[in-house]
Amino acid sequence: MAAQVLRHVLPEAQRRTLEELKDSLDLSSGDHRPKKSAYWTMLTLSAVIASAGVLSDSTATVIGAMIIAPLSTPIMGFALGLATGRLQGGLRSSVHFTVLGALLVIGIGVAFSLVLPGTYNLTANEQIAGRTSPGLLDLIAAIATGFAGAIALARRDVAAVLPGVAISISLVPPLAVVGVCLGEGSWGLAVGALTLFISNLLALVLAGTLVFTALRLNEHVVRPQRRVVFAISALLVVVGIPLATNTALTYLLAVYTDRVHSAAVQWLEDDPTARVTEVQVHSNDIVVDVRTAGELPEIDELVAILDGRVPPGYEVVVATTQGERIEAGFTS
Repeated sequence: MAAQVLRHVLPEAQRRTLEELKDSLDLSSGDHRPKKSAYWTMLTLSAVIASAGVLSDSTATVIGAMIIAPLSTPIMGFALGLATGRLQGGLRSSVHFTVLGALLVIGIGVAFSLVLPGTYNLTANEQIAGRTSPGLLDLIAAIATGFAGAIALARRDVAAVLPGVAISISLVPPLAVVGVCLGEGSWGLAVGALTLFISNLLALVLAGTLVFTALRLNEHVVRPQRRVVFAISALLVVVGIPLATNTALTYLLAVYTDRVHSAAVQWLEDDPTARVTEVQVHSNDIVVDVRTAGELPEIDELVAILDGRVPPGYEVVVATTQGERIEAGFTS
């Protein structure tokens, strides 16, 4: 059964040879000068585009940076080295280009942060907020993307999907966000974006190693040692723990927000002019934005309705369209 699936996913007639893969993924092999020149040129341009797209909150611009970003090349080269057992040259080369490339992108992000005003709100930017709070779904998508990228590289007939894979692989934009957040002194946000990058990197290496191993490129290729695959998988699990935790917290936050909204609507049901415009649950505060032309009911009634619907210890605050901010007390 497994052999049939393998033949279906990686048909013998369409498999690339070891030399073809090495020429594509090892930046130090063959005519290496043009490869290195292209790598550093395109990576620098993609970092500039990604940083500009992130700060302008432009999805289209960020996608453009993903398409031309070559950072996945040395990462997949590392996976090829693991799969073939040729670790010495390929390992040093891949680590060299990956680490220095990542530092280059982060540095460009820091440089872009210097033009931001002191009042710039990073979390209000969707391109930044979406990459500083990764969840378990991001990891699942990264693993699937890693397999798609490795299969596309391993087969001659599906190279056309590589631009789509490049868009799915989120490598340069998270690093640009790391740089921007570091430049702004937001260390927590920078760690979140770096976690997203590391999870994507490990997913690519694991998927690439398994796919390239399945190719059985020639009789001289050895299978990767089990402890190598185990180590990568273990690291992926370790990275996945905070992602899973963040996913659970995000879900709970959504549940609490919905409960507060329902409670606020119930609290205002006797006033036909009143409307709940927004509910925000963050830190230890519950902020309810209310639009009304009349007098609000007693705030204590809202706190009483919320009892049992959200955990104790949250401070309930009602903000009105008149600019009034009423602190109602804490839930119990």
